[in-house]
Formats: sequence, C-alpha cells, structure tokens
Amino acid sequence: MNVAVVGASNKPERYSYQAVKMLAEHGHRPLPVHPSLVQVDDIPAHKSLDELPEPVHTISLYLSAKNQDGLLEGVLASGAVRVIFNPGTENPELEDALRAHGIEPLRACTLVLLRTGQFNP
Repeated sequence: MNVAVVGASNKPERYSYQAVKMLAEHGHRPLPVHPSLVQVDDIPAHKSLDELPEPVHTISLYLSAKNQDGLLEGVLASGAVRVIFNPGTENPELEDALRAHGIEPLRACTLVLLRTGQFNP
C-alpha cells in the first residue's frame, strides 16, 4: 500500500522518520513528503502531495494544524481514502472537510497501528 508521510524527517529520533522506516518494514511503500528533503535514508522524498508519482491509499500527517493550510487540495489530488492525524496534528476543521469529500480522518498513531497490526484498512 502506498502511504504518504507528510512532514517526513531524515532525523532518526523523529516519529515521522520512524514511520517511514516502519512502513517499509511492514511491506508498505512510504512516500516521504517534505519541501526541503531530497530523501529519507534511501527513499526519495517529494516536495508536496501534488508531486507524488502515483496515487496513495493513506496519508500519515506529522504537521501541526497551523502548518496544514492548503493541505486539503493536495489530499484530494493524492487519491487518498484515509488520513491519519498523528498525536499533535489534530485539526477538526480539516477532518470535517475530509469527511465531506468521503475521506476517512483517523486520530491515531501510525507507529502504534503498525506495531499492533491495526494499520491495514
């Protein structure tokens, strides 16, 4: 499953970095998204959701609500059917907008979902 990690990091101590690595370890194809990264380890990064090379099933957010302006358009363009709002990224306004477009917003931790076998839809 293709999973965009928005707010990806190349710093191993960051949860967004750990999500990229753990998604790959669980057989998913992580697509890191960050405007200033070229790659996360050996995985190519993308500047925005609009630049993804193919549709994604899930988006895992690691951006605070104040940094989510304009994100709805990218989510819609990505083909995602689910957006995971990791702790600290909650945004009721964006969650409502996603629901209105038939996209499932999920307040959860990607790392916990993967570790407990609950990530797959």
